[in-house]
Amino acid sequence: MLVWLLHHFSSFFERFEQQFSGDSRVFLTARTAIAGMTSFLLCMVFGPLAIRWLQRRFPERIGSDSERLNQLHAAKSRTPTMGGLFVMGAVALTTLMWGDLSNVYVVLGLVTTIGFATLGAVDDWIKLSTSRNGLKAGTKMAVQIVLSIGIATTLYLQQWGQPHQWEVIWPIGNAGLCLGAAWILWAILVMVGSSNGVNLTDGLDGLASGCTIFAGSAFVVLVYLAGHRTFSEYLSIPHVVGAGELAIVIGALVGAMLGFLWFNCHPAQVFMGDTGSLPVGALLGLAALVTKQEFLLAIVGGVFVVETLSVIAQVLHFKRTKKKLLLCSPLHNHFLFAGHHEMKIVVRFWIISALLALLAVASLKIR
Repeated sequence: MLVWLLHHFSSFFERFEQQFSGDSRVFLTARTAIAGMTSFLLCMVFGPLAIRWLQRRFPERIGSDSERLNQLHAAKSRTPTMGGLFVMGAVALTTLMWGDLSNVYVVLGLVTTIGFATLGAVDDWIKLSTSRNGLKAGTKMAVQIVLSIGIATTLYLQQWGQPHQWEVIWPIGNAGLCLGAAWILWAILVMVGSSNGVNLTDGLDGLASGCTIFAGSAFVVLVYLAGHRTFSEYLSIPHVVGAGELAIVIGALVGAMLGFLWFNCHPAQVFMGDTGSLPVGALLGLAALVTKQEFLLAIVGGVFVVETLSVIAQVLHFKRTKKKLLLCSPLHNHFLFAGHHEMKIVVRFWIISALLALLAVASLKIR
């Protein structure tokens, strides 16, 4: 609604638009900040109501394959989960309020939010209402791939005729490799990998939500810069017309995660579940694909990457040697088993995530 009004009164703002919004005509900087604050307030106001509702219907069930891990997390039994419902609801509502719905990247952000959140909700619901451990891994992966195919195909067509179309760009030196139609496969890999990376990290109170705040903040900056012709030329990064509007979606994600962290910090009053972790990772992957900063995603989301690699390394090492490489995977569980306090692990991972986000943004000028 706000975007429509500003467009119709655009003549009044013509002197100021280009200075503040790059290719956007309606004060992108202010709307991004307001979107973050709006989603934060939505989570803060409706969070307690949502938590009480979730407590009655979706209490957490502690039942991993590790008996020791179950003992360490025993106190968390009956904590409400599926908190991603109100977090992703805040992101979607805020995007509808402040985003330009004629922008394809904003629409894709909404599709990603709703699509992956729905998948996560179904997985959580099966896990909590039946004796099954959620959806079968193959089914879950297949749905993620199908969702990613639709998003990747739209992005592929959107890039037609644009500079750097279908290229994967190496940050240092700006060297690009054009993949052609194979870019769709690359995009699927990025989105599915990022989605599952956040999902694997979501194992301790506040861990995934805190790391998402830092990674998301970095990508708010990246999508804003990519959508601003002057800034992108100065930094020698790909200029993507209209990409700046995606800052509304990612800004809303950061604000919602801040609000969620209020309730999710140790001892957690609510968990996000797959309902939250899957769309969070997918949105970060979308932002990386739109800005052509997939390799920077590996730095910004370094904690998610390492957590994922720790699981892969654990499985491969056990298959080869029948011995465990880590005390328990993902990596945060290894430190938990080693006797470190949960909050010490979480805060240290936050610090690493913050440093990686700063490193990624600082590297923009190294070309």
